[in-house]
Amino acid sequence: MATQPDFGRFDVLLLDIEGTVCPISFVKDVLFPYALNVLPEFLAEQWDEPSFAGYRNAFPDEYRNDRSAFEAHVRDLVARDVKAPYLKALQGHLWTKGYESGVLKAPLFPDVPPFITNAHAAGKKIMIYSSGSVPAQKLLFAHTTAQPPDMSVLISDWFDTVNAGPKTDVASYTTILSHHPDISPARWIFLSDNLNEVDAARQSGMHSIPAVRPGNAPLPSHHPLSEFAVSEFTPVSIAQAAAAIAAKPLA
Repeated sequence: MATQPDFGRFDVLLLDIEGTVCPISFVKDVLFPYALNVLPEFLAEQWDEPSFAGYRNAFPDEYRNDRSAFEAHVRDLVARDVKAPYLKALQGHLWTKGYESGVLKAPLFPDVPPFITNAHAAGKKIMIYSSGSVPAQKLLFAHTTAQPPDMSVLISDWFDTVNAGPKTDVASYTTILSHHPDISPARWIFLSDNLNEVDAARQSGMHSIPAVRPGNAPLPSHHPLSEFAVSEFTPVSIAQAAAAIAAKPLA
């Protein structure tokens, strides 16, 4: 009988998306432009539809009743990379048609599908924490370049800035942990390309290690966590890096 991979005795693998499981370029150069390209026609057709009211009313008052101001505000937020929850919800809604039509497919890094599949087979829980809305996360993982393309069935929970909080706040990770109180924080590991997120997760009691992936900016050499970064997702690389970083006192 085949031996299950050793993930360092972790029960939960909490994964970031952009720059961790898929290239930053997919979000910046494909998803964001797609949403902006379809926005004018979408607003012309859906502005007064009841199905759009929830998205529109989530925006600040000054933009809710002026279609031109609404569109200009969306474009401004995207240009400044503002991670407003109401923008993320709208973007996820706009991406739905693109994913369902096959125009959009999430290009997961090649090591991610086997990593998730092996972890699931080993009885681990795979969860996602991203600035993108939960619906957008589910769309992405349901329409990937993997075979089979729907990886969402292997994900057991989803977190964003609405149901958890900002990703650089320690309290957000504490909130995530509170959703699964039966699992000790020491049995969690969070993977992210953002060192501030890694720091915050560690301060909540989770294990966390930084990821260096193709297309990412180099991590600063002076940061004490940079030496533990992993460039490939395998059970061995994650377990070894986490064991090394666990021996490092929190700053």
